[in-house]
Amino acid sequence: MTLQFFVRSPTHQTLTVTLEPTQSLTLRHLKSSLFPNLRSVSSFYFALNGKPLSDSTLLPNSQITRLSTLFLLPRISGGGGDGGATGAESRDCYLKMYADKKPDKIDPNEKRLGKWLNCALSYEPLREPCVIDKLGNIFNKEALVEALLGKKLPKEFRHIRGLKDMINIKLSMIPGKESEAADGATFQCPITGLEFNGKYKFLALRNCGHVVSAKALKEVKSSTCLVCHKEFVESDKMVINGSEEEVAALRERMEEEKVKAVKEKKKRGIDVVDGKKDCGKLEGNEKLENGKKSNNGGAKKFRAVDVAPANATKEVYASIFTSSKKSDFKETYSYYPTQFQMPKDHVA
Repeated sequence: MTLQFFVRSPTHQTLTVTLEPTQSLTLRHLKSSLFPNLRSVSSFYFALNGKPLSDSTLLPNSQITRLSTLFLLPRISGGGGDGGATGAESRDCYLKMYADKKPDKIDPNEKRLGKWLNCALSYEPLREPCVIDKLGNIFNKEALVEALLGKKLPKEFRHIRGLKDMINIKLSMIPGKESEAADGATFQCPITGLEFNGKYKFLALRNCGHVVSAKALKEVKSSTCLVCHKEFVESDKMVINGSEEEVAALRERMEEEKVKAVKEKKKRGIDVVDGKKDCGKLEGNEKLENGKKSNNGGAKKFRAVDVAPANATKEVYASIFTSSKKSDFKETYSYYPTQFQMPKDHVA
């Protein structure tokens, strides 16, 4: 899986590093590639959660997890020979100070950017086509479909069981911005131009899939999509990457839709069964209405004598139908001579 983490430079700049599963390098090489203008690479070192890391540490590493932050810090040079503190003593004090320090929390801004710029499943940069689930999480469609086919969805996405649980969305790219750009937002609101970076609230319209900012829908009062002018209702609005309260409301709506769908399926199933029963109902004497056959295994086979007129003899009425009684008539063959002969006593 792709490893993505952040590096905080000595000048307080934050850089995003993404390593593919096939890539591997040491922290020394990482320093050289990220900061080629450093005067002395060896005079700086990486620290994670207040603990220094060796330059020979190989990436990927189990200590460096996804979305963690590495700090590039200068090494403290110590004195010596003058009765003062030595370099070793200075470093021990420095390490002890960081060892007692609580682990640094993830920068909220970095976490927000990672949530809005990357796929919620693969953590890769968003690229079209994109989809959202019914809780507002955003995915690269290709990654989500592959996870569904391979049955590798994490537990937090177990509510996604197929394509019916996805909503196709249409994102508007910032003009001049290339897809999968590493720096900043790639998409924006097509109406207000606000960037899709988590600073502003965005909604997707389920009926057409267009993604617009909440500010655009608030300023332009309309019951049609501001992009394609397709009619929508209030329930078509889906909050993307909403707050805990908004996600809870979406989850409640999702459960209500599931219950409603189950009830409709059950209702349709009962109607079909009733329709079959209405096609042939048995009367008290086990006859069928309109002469239609019943699916009931105990029903009698249709016989002509059962529907004979009141004043008719059943045997006579049944004889009309060849299937009611076999005839005793046997076909015979007569001999016809080829030449007609006159009787002997015939007088011409």
